[in-house]
Amino acid sequence: MKCWRDSGIVNANIARPRSAPRLPGRQSLSLAAAAIAVAALTGAALIPDGAQASPRAGTVAPASPARPAPGGHWVTAWGASPVVGADIPGSACPAGSGLTSQTVRNVVFLSAGGDQVRIRLSNAFGTQAVQVAQATVAVDATGASAVPGSVRTLTFGGSPTVTLVAGGDALSDPVNLRVAPLSDALVSIYLPGPTGPLTNHPFTAQGNYLGGGNLASSVSGSGYGDTPCWMVVSGVDVRAVPRVTGSVVALGDSITDTANTTGNANRRWPDDLARRLNARPGPSLSVVNAGLGGNRLLAPRDGQPYYGVPALARLDRDVFTQAGVRSVILLEGVNDIGFSATAGQIISADQQVIAQAHARGLRIYGATITPFGGSIIEAPGREQTRVDVNHWIMTSHAFDGVIDFAAAVADPANPSALLAAYDSGDHLHPNDAGCQAMADAVNLSMLVGGR
Repeated sequence: MKCWRDSGIVNANIARPRSAPRLPGRQSLSLAAAAIAVAALTGAALIPDGAQASPRAGTVAPASPARPAPGGHWVTAWGASPVVGADIPGSACPAGSGLTSQTVRNVVFLSAGGDQVRIRLSNAFGTQAVQVAQATVAVDATGASAVPGSVRTLTFGGSPTVTLVAGGDALSDPVNLRVAPLSDALVSIYLPGPTGPLTNHPFTAQGNYLGGGNLASSVSGSGYGDTPCWMVVSGVDVRAVPRVTGSVVALGDSITDTANTTGNANRRWPDDLARRLNARPGPSLSVVNAGLGGNRLLAPRDGQPYYGVPALARLDRDVFTQAGVRSVILLEGVNDIGFSATAGQIISADQQVIAQAHARGLRIYGATITPFGGSIIEAPGREQTRVDVNHWIMTSHAFDGVIDFAAAVADPANPSALLAAYDSGDHLHPNDAGCQAMADAVNLSMLVGGR
């Protein structure tokens, strides 16, 4: 399988665990300063809670909306920043043309667990209303199959159907489903359609599934084939235990979204951060990945809508509305440098992100831009721009704290380049070890304690 990248075609094969299902076929993309790594899926155990079997085998009855559990509170355990539905060169994602009488089964990695779940659906970039005829959430067994007894049919204001207006979202009623932290869930949505172009997240490092007809209640996963993108779903909230005091949002580009990590393993640096937080005794946080491959702070990518609107235009939707959000980690700017933005322009954009986060009572941590020496982004003057921006991040005291990702992954003998052990091969995107080094560079006491 080829991987998507911000720096052109990548020929590396993505390994997958034996237990993982077959992933979507090889994909390629060659763009001027482009994009991102796509791959795979992981299966992990969640804890089912009280099956509600219907008389028809393999299906479940709609669950009654759950009553609030005492002592808990809502946090976003998984999120994916949405983009407009568009045809992507080399991708099998059908979001550009949309779906008709099909079910998409999204596989999502939960950074926190809980005993109740609710789902956010998005038609943020749709140009017409989209009817959802059925939506379910389940514990992932392996591939497209659910743990028997774990499938819950979602309701919206008590109704099992909902219409997503153009530009709108929908939040499901809570359902009782005990899910473990650092585990996978299945969110299945049946769309009778035709939907028109679908709001989606194209670069996932995760395999997902698509089938004909209404398969939302399927336990076995029979009838599903591969699809590389998340469609319609934009978030999963859980009613977490008290030790999970809130959520931190990682706002970034492909280095946050997917980097070039092993498929089916959830090895993005926000995933590794979630593992560190989960293992930490005492208070913890959920982690929301608001990375978008190819994304810029300052401007859209003309003719390439699948890279999303600029970070400054997606703060309300992707950051501020996340359940339980307490803080933000900002790692953006490398793609702006790739389009020859100046240090002053990037710093000005950072200042706006800081101001808007502070206006909402959030703490924001600045992350230094990682090295790109030898990559497609390298050009005369661009390394100095990176150095100047990073110097400002480290010394301006504009942020509530600083995370030096650049130092964590740089070659000490050549700080303008990634350390070979952390380089995925394109000299821009860290590999699994590089993402782990980034996560390890985060001061957890600063993050959890808000200092």
